[in-house]
Amino acid sequence: MTGSLPIAAQVDLRRQPVEDVLARVEQALHVRLNRHALVRKRRSFSGRTERGTWVRIERRGFERIGPQGWNGTETAAVLQGVAMPEWYQGVAWRERGEPVMWRADEMELMTSPSVGTSSLVLDDPGLPNAWWEALNASLDALAAQRTPRLATPDTVTITQEQVTQTLAEAFPGLADTEIERWAPAHADLTWANVMGPEFSIIDWEDWGMAPRGLDAATLWGNALAVPTLADRIQQERRADFESRDGKLMSLFFLSKIVGSSSYEGDPLLAPARSEAERLVGELQPTPDR
Repeated sequence: MTGSLPIAAQVDLRRQPVEDVLARVEQALHVRLNRHALVRKRRSFSGRTERGTWVRIERRGFERIGPQGWNGTETAAVLQGVAMPEWYQGVAWRERGEPVMWRADEMELMTSPSVGTSSLVLDDPGLPNAWWEALNASLDALAAQRTPRLATPDTVTITQEQVTQTLAEAFPGLADTEIERWAPAHADLTWANVMGPEFSIIDWEDWGMAPRGLDAATLWGNALAVPTLADRIQQERRADFESRDGKLMSLFFLSKIVGSSSYEGDPLLAPARSEAERLVGELQPTPDR
């Protein structure tokens, strides 16, 4: 789609009445949701059911639904070796008279809460060694699989062209931005989407093929305000971070912090600038002697 977004696509579900949607989902999935404990976000809301499962409901405009559709949670059910909620069933429908789709998925209820209340963390969560072992096992298992889906971090399908354009705008001195290896990625691996102390990954709507290291870079970048935690991620995912693709994905994440939309009050800004300078230097070709 081109042009400005339709007004319907800009609804904030944190303030919008959703009783009609809840009733429709309950009827379609044959569940009863706890109305008093809904987790409401701008584009989605979710809650526990009376049978001890979890239902996530999202509203998405047509402009954010690519050729691969938006049944990521359902398609992720085929992944092997990844710690994630089991998917049970789903339902989707079009909002009448609007270029908007709704989708609801019922899945396993995770016993551990999200590690972070938002994408980033400002304090070390003190995760046990078993958590890190499960993170590594899951990311390694995910990267070993294949899918025709393309990842859509930040609602934009990731392509070589997009990576090159993003890095060129933020770091104009960077010469070579060609990605060598693509592998399946969650594409939104923030601290709000990993559970702990028992590890699992939630919110698989936008997973798909992405440059190596995207997930590690996302988790690391959102931990930069906690140096010990950021260092631990680099140690655990060293192979990703030491690869050229991993360094490019680290810069890809950092571009969102140090770019034109940066602001001085951002707790990630100072460490992001320092890391970006280091990475750009490491990626520059060494002059022949």
